[in-house]
Amino acid sequence: MKKFTNAKNFNKTNIKNFPEEKPIIYWLKNNSGEDLYIGTAKRNRVEDRLLEHLNLKKEKIPGATKVKIAQFSNLEQANKAEKQLIKKLQPEFNEQNK
Repeated sequence: MKKFTNAKNFNKTNIKNFPEEKPIIYWLKNNSGEDLYIGTAKRNRVEDRLLEHLNLKKEKIPGATKVKIAQFSNLEQANKAEKQLIKKLQPEFNEQNK
């Protein structure tokens, strides 16, 4: 498993600074450190995907205040790692057994 960055505040400023050149897994947490959601974002879609969770009512993750990311060489690797993390951690807003 790739190493994740240290948790950063989940806000527009930090999201704009995330790398876009490779697919990522992002991990949303609340202030207490509870796992809320784990997802993937394709190359060149990182900012858009994270902003959806911050702004869009349908996609918003309530209580998400921190985000960690890990970059992967390709989307297939990212999707595989995402499934493993979801199965292990069972975040509140992920569909289980994805």
